Amino acid sequence: MSTKAKLPFADLSDHLLDWYAVTARDLPWRVGPTDRANGVKADPYRVWLAEIMLQQTTVPHATRYYLAFTQRWPKVTDLAAASDEDVMAAWAGLGYYARARNLLKCAREVAALGAWPDTVEGLRKLPGIGPYTAGAVAALAFNRRAAAVDGNVDRVFARLMALKGEWKAEKEVIKTTVQTLVPADRPAEFAEALMDLGATVCTPKSPNCLICPLTKMCAASAEGQPARYPIKPKKKAVPTRYGHLYVAVDSTGGILTERRPDKGLLGGMLGLPTSDWLEGKRGDPTFPLDADWNQAGEVRHVFTHFALELIVWRADVGEARGWMPRDEVADGLPSVFAKGVRVV
Repeated sequence: MSTKAKLPFADLSDHLLDWYAVTARDLPWRVGPTDRANGVKADPYRVWLAEIMLQQTTVPHATRYYLAFTQRWPKVTDLAAASDEDVMAAWAGLGYYARARNLLKCAREVAALGAWPDTVEGLRKLPGIGPYTAGAVAALAFNRRAAAVDGNVDRVFARLMALKGEWKAEKEVIKTTVQTLVPADRPAEFAEALMDLGATVCTPKSPNCLICPLTKMCAASAEGQPARYPIKPKKKAVPTRYGHLYVAVDSTGGILTERRPDKGLLGGMLGLPTSDWLEGKRGDPTFPLDADWNQAGEVRHVFTHFALELIVWRADVGEARGWMPRDEVADGLPSVFAKGVRVV
């Protein structure tokens, strides 16, 4: 007998949707339950933009970028017409910069098509849209009966089912299970309710089973140790790379910046001059201009696959050079460079 057959999930969507009707979060990209009941439809552009921004970051952090983007580029055609430089600069601070490059590619492809694909299969063909994002946009924007399984949903179902097997295989079990439970008449609200449950109740470290609408059908809660789940393999230690970061300041406080190569980490982004980032050793500094350079400190930054440790060097240049103002550097450059500016 399958794990799913052992658990009383028949009423899951009813309990979940009743809970969501009362507790739904008010998010700027969301059409709430009352508006949906009154026939208001979600804008696929805004759903997609929010989902891309929310990858690997928090709702509060993503929200200010979402509001800035939608004010500046209110339609997908507006974003498609934007320059690469403007979009990359507006994205600075959200991290995972390949997403910004794919964001533009996707917007331009949708603009060329003249409309958004409205199925999971069609959405998957667009640049930067993976299985989760395709399911989320299909469900939230087009009310398709699609499974939108992100980290929150994985966690909820790993606990509901008390999954103890190999995590990669269990994720497939979860996706299949969720797909069977999506109600045909309210797939968008079902997806949003699961996201909210994982984000606000079935949280990673301190799940609040007392207020969870699914507690009575949760195997992990019955065991008395829901925080044990999901059981994931231990993370491998990431390697460390080393290098130098150069902060040149002119007489007005402007800071020297440069455009990074299109390919590679932080590709196409505006940044500060640096040396190569070498694993296991730090090369000698190679300064970007002749000046009196002095060590100002160090910064550490962790990317997905490695940690980076940089010695920060500062040089004061006597005359005005028309370089980027310090506050714009701190706000408009990727986080690793903003950290360097704060050191000096």
